[in-house]
Amino acid sequence: MASQSLISTVNGYENYIKDKGKDEQVINAYVDACGVAVNGEKDIEYGLQLTKRAKELIEDFCTAKTGGTIWDLEKYAFDHKTTYELINKKYEVLLLEAQNKIVDSYFQYIEKKREPKDRFYMPRRKQLIKIGLVDALQGMIDDKYDILCVSLVPGAGKSTIEKFFHSAVAGWFPKDYSLFYSHSGDITRMYYDGVYDIVTNDDDYAWHDIFPNLSVTSTNAKMEQFNIGKYKPFPSVQCTSVGSKNAGKVRASKFLLVDDMIGGIEEALNPTILDKLWDKYAVDARQRKTQDTDGKPCKEIHIATRWSVHDVIGRIQNMYIGNPRVKTISVPDVDPATGESNFDYEYGGFTKEFFADQQLLMDEISYRCLYKQEPIEREGLLFPDDKIRRYFNLPHGEPEIITAQCDTKGKGTDYFVMPILQKYGEDYYCIDCVCDNTADYEMQYENASNTLVNNQVQECEFERNAGGDRVAMEVNKRVENKGWICNITDVPTETNKEARIFQCSNWILQHIIFKDQSLYKPNEPYGVMVSLLKRYSVTGKKQLDDVPDVFSNFALRMTQGSRIAKVEAVHNPFRGGLY
Repeated sequence: MASQSLISTVNGYENYIKDKGKDEQVINAYVDACGVAVNGEKDIEYGLQLTKRAKELIEDFCTAKTGGTIWDLEKYAFDHKTTYELINKKYEVLLLEAQNKIVDSYFQYIEKKREPKDRFYMPRRKQLIKIGLVDALQGMIDDKYDILCVSLVPGAGKSTIEKFFHSAVAGWFPKDYSLFYSHSGDITRMYYDGVYDIVTNDDDYAWHDIFPNLSVTSTNAKMEQFNIGKYKPFPSVQCTSVGSKNAGKVRASKFLLVDDMIGGIEEALNPTILDKLWDKYAVDARQRKTQDTDGKPCKEIHIATRWSVHDVIGRIQNMYIGNPRVKTISVPDVDPATGESNFDYEYGGFTKEFFADQQLLMDEISYRCLYKQEPIEREGLLFPDDKIRRYFNLPHGEPEIITAQCDTKGKGTDYFVMPILQKYGEDYYCIDCVCDNTADYEMQYENASNTLVNNQVQECEFERNAGGDRVAMEVNKRVENKGWICNITDVPTETNKEARIFQCSNWILQHIIFKDQSLYKPNEPYGVMVSLLKRYSVTGKKQLDDVPDVFSNFALRMTQGSRIAKVEAVHNPFRGGLY
């Protein structure tokens, strides 16, 4: 408990700031108060309140004096081989927090000796905080979560952040031990070397500054293990791979860290291998868990490329649906709202142009797994790629009719989908489409009307549900204003969606022909539409079904004839005549 004297002193600092503003004198006093609260009076909770405020004062003062951040000042200091007392004060505060289990401060402090451009964390810090990874790791330390599942793009640094985190855990909980588990012995060796380097390399890392009373007391490089602090039954850091004989050899009391149990897409496409890997996790890896020294269950962190919905992370998510103590961080290449890269780091990041180019070079499934965090659902696919009909050129002559079908956007991630089809004989060639999930209704109306006019569509049916009749009316107005006439109608949908899609799937595969993949890009509306169609599965959960839904409605319209509700004049008993 902080003394009243300290609390009164800090209140005096705040009064000083109100009267005279933020200056180096009050910053120095605040930093000293942080040390007194944490190290002197042992009130960690109050002390961390003061450190948070001290960091704010340092950042604000730096911005006011230099126009940049304290990180900008630190980079300048390294470039010009000079020092600033303000930077030293920042690290005094970070050290107090790093020693008291603040993840963000540990990550910053551990690399303070390195050149800014060589650091891992600070150039990535803004994005890693934005996507929630740092907060999730803090939640694991604070006992907010029991299981954390992380899937990011390749090269985002997820394995490196895991090494940093493991090195912190080994120092914060020297009486406990954690286990790293992966599909490959090569991966475990790289991980072991990385964590060991962080803990022992005083030239590059400040681990011993944070934990001055701890050191590595034993190592076993062959078994990929080393211990910190006093002897315990199992070492602080242990690594093992799938298929190793782990009984009696490894244990985890604090964290079980599971990294990429699937080696690649070939394994992901094999249900037998997926079942075996799940057994390896459930029967082998998970059985290595014990309680920590406080009697709490060992926690789990899973980091993986999501190749399959039936991988370990997918099965864990299904098992713990709705459980607030299971946290998932899954971040795609670009922000779907802004189109900007989620991983445009200060140094060595990835731009949206890089991702666009990468998407052109890769097959669609691999790209979606690696960069979109959209794992494969192979079981129950109604529209597999090898069953979809394709065309390079349209048949000779004029089509019998140019028609369209529209499924309007509901809430959330739903899509506005409107394929344009030309009929030749018994087949319908999908020549264009609107397919986006923008929440901008005016943009929806404009895109739809432009597509109808540009393709000279003669008729289009809108689904009336979820306000589709209003959308149909707005689109019709714009089509007429553009000088084109299209018979636009709206009808209600009454049948069960899943049953309707299943019922019509065979007709869709037999009678609808899509462009060859070489004729469109994956990120174009047409590419998005076909991708959503191919990924629909009868066994899938929480999937986007707007595209198969719109084609199933189209199939019913073509096979059952007109479903348009007629509007007829009726007699009003309260007045004469008709209205």
